[in-house]
Amino acid sequence: MEMNRKFWVGKRVLLTGHTGFKGSWLSLWLQSMGAKVVGYALNPPTNPSLFEVANVSQGMTSIIGDIRDLAHLQKVFAEHQPEIVIHMAAQPLVRYSYLEPVETYSTNVMGTVNVLETLRQTNSVKAIVNVTSDKCYENREWAWGYRENEAIGGFDPYSSSKGCAELVTAAYRNSYFHPEKYQTHGVAIATGRAGNVIGGGDWAEDRLIPDTVRAIVKGQPVSIRNPDSIRPWQHVLEPLSGYLLLAQKLYEEGPEFAEAWNFGPNDDDAMPVDWILDNLTKAWGEGASWKFNGGDHPHEAYYLKLDCSKAKSRLHWQTKWRLAKALEEICIWHKAHIAGADMQAMCLHQIKQYEVAN
Repeated sequence: MEMNRKFWVGKRVLLTGHTGFKGSWLSLWLQSMGAKVVGYALNPPTNPSLFEVANVSQGMTSIIGDIRDLAHLQKVFAEHQPEIVIHMAAQPLVRYSYLEPVETYSTNVMGTVNVLETLRQTNSVKAIVNVTSDKCYENREWAWGYRENEAIGGFDPYSSSKGCAELVTAAYRNSYFHPEKYQTHGVAIATGRAGNVIGGGDWAEDRLIPDTVRAIVKGQPVSIRNPDSIRPWQHVLEPLSGYLLLAQKLYEEGPEFAEAWNFGPNDDDAMPVDWILDNLTKAWGEGASWKFNGGDHPHEAYYLKLDCSKAKSRLHWQTKWRLAKALEEICIWHKAHIAGADMQAMCLHQIKQYEVAN
């Protein structure tokens, strides 16, 4: 099933975390389809940020607020009466979660509780997608992809906070929005689990692609800590297309889709870090290079991939851009940014290209 652009025309969508990297791309995509988008998030997490560089707030109602502030969140829901909620506000970094575990849990766990609690007092909402993470699984460091029914876990504060967010969502669904009682409450709740996303406009600290692009732009060789580490990388538009498809299904068909969904790359796109750097520096050109940096680093899961058979068979979701293509698009985006191009137009152009790809 292709995503139906017409479905989104005039839909009232509340997106938490709209100032972040994924949130900014999703805001622009929803705007381009004619949705009435309200965003609720803290100020952009980086400077520069995609949110500001691509002028994302221009075509939406942007509210700066903290997901931990239940009263403010309730006020926003009551005022804007969203039909669809996509909850993406989070503390998204593993290494930062070691430094700030309390902030990580309060944002990722209680933030999710606050969104779901607010749902109970809002009659307008029909569908909610809670975006968690592929790291919500108990990582066995095995070679198989994780399915949606595998055990939830998490070694570090970030990963376990996303496991907690899954458990909280399931508890709220079972207690207040049970699929069997859909006729009385009319709300369908699902979670979306995706892996490492990449794309133009990500300036987060301590992430491979942004670190690499930053070093290349400064003309420095890139320094890497885990060249053999395999990551299920995908362009940011891949999982976002999954969330949009899932939200539409929840809205139109309700409880049948009110469960957890994996959105990850194809197996042959789960590549080691050194392959990614070789391809990224090659796509960039201009003598870009990288080098290995040993030393002591916090524990990071070595191998993690998702089994996305369910999303492919039941949502008819599919990945469109291979990893090499995603890396090319990142280079195009950042070179355009360096050249002073209109970056909102560039994002919308890449979204359009993605939509028509097959």
